[in-house]
Amino acid sequence: MKRNLNRLRAILFFAIVSLTLLAFESCYKDKGNYAIDMPDGPQITGLDTLYEASVGDSLIITPKITGIDAASVKCNWRIDVPEALVPEANHYEGPALRIVFGLQAKRYTARLTVTNTGNGMKYFYNFKIQGTTAFSRGSLVLSVENGVSKLSFIKPDNTVQPNIYEAINGEPLPVDPMHIHYLKNQFTGNTPLGYWIISKQAGVRLDVNNLVKEAVKPGTLHDNFFLAPSTIAVGSLFAHPQGVMMGVINDKFYGGTTNTWDQSNTYGMFGTYADGDYALAPEVVLTTVDNNYSVIAFEKNKKQFVRINIYGSPMYFGTQYTPVNTEIFDPTQVGMDLIKMVQINNTDTYAYTKDGSGHIYELKFNANFNGPFMITAIHKKIFIKQEWINAETKLVATRNGYMYVAYKNQVFRYNPLNQQVDLLKTTIKSDISMLKLEDDENTLIAGAEGALYYMDIRVGKNGELLKTIEGLPGNPVDMTWRN
Repeated sequence: MKRNLNRLRAILFFAIVSLTLLAFESCYKDKGNYAIDMPDGPQITGLDTLYEASVGDSLIITPKITGIDAASVKCNWRIDVPEALVPEANHYEGPALRIVFGLQAKRYTARLTVTNTGNGMKYFYNFKIQGTTAFSRGSLVLSVENGVSKLSFIKPDNTVQPNIYEAINGEPLPVDPMHIHYLKNQFTGNTPLGYWIISKQAGVRLDVNNLVKEAVKPGTLHDNFFLAPSTIAVGSLFAHPQGVMMGVINDKFYGGTTNTWDQSNTYGMFGTYADGDYALAPEVVLTTVDNNYSVIAFEKNKKQFVRINIYGSPMYFGTQYTPVNTEIFDPTQVGMDLIKMVQINNTDTYAYTKDGSGHIYELKFNANFNGPFMITAIHKKIFIKQEWINAETKLVATRNGYMYVAYKNQVFRYNPLNQQVDLLKTTIKSDISMLKLEDDENTLIAGAEGALYYMDIRVGKNGELLKTIEGLPGNPVDMTWRN
């Protein structure tokens, strides 16, 4: 009982102290004066958030500063140039920025600092400068004329500059052209990393600003290997969103390294191929779920779909996945040769395969290579247009579920859900050698001898001709653009 009484007294004591402190706080009045009389800041007019500057031309920025005594205004201009050896070389003083723009055709962050010398207050205004050249906007078209590879530049006004690679570099391109890629890292502000022109056994890299073959960075496909194989046979190479190339070389899967700064000379170089006992068909699909990239490929000897995951570097997992609906077809035992493969919206994949009798089948499946690892077969059908499909077929798929297929000098829209086929309206003079979708997928570009045909494929349209660009040498093979 005595112990309980002491405990009760302690509780009452702490309760009385707490109430006393609460009453003291409620009666206390803060008599401090926190009103801060800030000085008036400057008003800036005539300063934009983005400026374009042609390399080698004048850049003049003349803002108007009011609100403070002009005699007390001091201006400092700073351009952040990551590649500069002496950053202070790009600092300038004065009420206006007047320089000859000698930086690269990149986007630079800049800052104007206005100091009121009367009271020492500083005010900061950020903006950007986009360096440009004659090649900053336009399209590059890779073509082949009488067995000779050609590169042409199309200006924004649709003027064609043919044979521009030979004119600038004084040498021909490698024979048997396949791809042209404009590499940019989409995760670091679309930093331009160069153009790659890829042929069946070689490749060259061009500076995006002047189309000169790279000298400091790996300028050829052979130089893009840390340890190059004795021979190079390109099956296919595609541009990864991180600004590197990936694909099939010598039947193995290679991926450019991303484990360094994307302006480093070694960024994008090929190390060893994804380790494994396999031989891949050229057709591969890059797919993504929640920014996790993986590759659907086809082992051409074992005739099975295989899994490649990109965990920093590509890793070959083969058939380490669960096949679902094998009564439709077994992805681990297809038993046919792969001819073409496309994917719609990172979900439905369509593979066109040929059996021993020469019949073309359409296989539809979904692949999840980001866990749980599986391939789910959806259908297996004899393809309704057998004559369309061969190794040279030009075939693209859009996010809205349509495919566009070139056959001779005609382009067809194919709906794989109901197998409906529609002929597009544009008349093309010769056999089609290239099909390409613009970025928004509202325009389809067909390349045929000497020309490009731009077709309207928006909802409700049926491939009406938007424009034709002529004057290209030979047959277009591939194209890219920079806006």
